Amino acid sequence: MTYAERDSGPATRPDAAPEAAARRDWAWRRLTTPIGPLLLAATRVGLVQVVFHADEGTARGATARLEQIFGGPPVDGLPHLTTATTELTAYFAGELRSFTVPLDWSLSSGFPARVLQALADGVPHGSVVGYQDLADRVGEPGAARAVGAAMGSNPLPVVVPCHRVVASDGGIGGFGGGLETKRLLLALEGVLPAPLF
Repeated sequence: MTYAERDSGPATRPDAAPEAAARRDWAWRRLTTPIGPLLLAATRVGLVQVVFHADEGTARGATARLEQIFGGPPVDGLPHLTTATTELTAYFAGELRSFTVPLDWSLSSGFPARVLQALADGVPHGSVVGYQDLADRVGEPGAARAVGAAMGSNPLPVVVPCHRVVASDGGIGGFGGGLETKRLLLALEGVLPAPLF
């Protein structure tokens, strides 16, 4: 099933242009947060991407990629974008522990998608999980390193909480948003002490 069929039903003409068949509505905005600006992108299905450190240049690059993926420029007024903004604002204010915004998993597939879905469904606010434990949860006990790679490919950080995945030696492990960002998120959730300044 193509993205267009999933979003708006099957194409009515068999000779429809390929680019028309691939077109999906999407929207984006930047959100100022204690960990820096985030770029949020959503489709009619749900929140599809969160990008760290979304300054002007990063936002320009991310939106250009999304335009290619979704077959056209953004539109206005998608409700999942509003929901994501409201929920992330509440999360950073310490008022939200669990996200309810629907997620669009179309930017992830295969093993990474399985791991990320297990993470989203099974590692709640205020807890952490090891790379090996997450590999075990998806039935791939030899794939702890692949779990690390899946975390690095996460298109929905913070909402799909890859910051909650830590090293088995007690260290906090790596993080695509930077280790300081990971520390701040874990402190916000009470896993680590808050920074003194």
